[in-house]
Amino acid sequence: MAPATLPDGSVWRVKRGREFLSTGKVVDIQQKTHTRVLYYQVDTPVTQDDPYYEISVQIKKVVYVGEYAPRHAVDTLPEEWKAGADIKVRLEKHYMFLERPEGRELQLQLVKHVPAKAQSAAPDSSLPTK
Repeated sequence: MAPATLPDGSVWRVKRGREFLSTGKVVDIQQKTHTRVLYYQVDTPVTQDDPYYEISVQIKKVVYVGEYAPRHAVDTLPEEWKAGADIKVRLEKHYMFLERPEGRELQLQLVKHVPAKAQSAAPDSSLPTK
């Protein structure tokens, strides 16, 4: 087994080219659309909206954002995946793999990773209120 270092400084062990799954927390799931031009008809673009999901997962102190484009517009994500839910994650160079409830993996294209925001501090009770 060879060690693999992640951007947050943690080290994972690699076995047969695959990293072990790590537990992360779903931060946000958004359904969005990419608009693409199909063709032009008399200088007017004819477009189509392709739906996709943007899923943010926090692993330790880093939030990874990935995009998943379903094959069919009616395909949905598992109901168990909601903000705050724990999920098993595997990271590769340009991809993030999320483990589905039945054990299969869902491949997402890794869009970005950013440091996780610190928990907001409780209001200071020493300040006078009006």
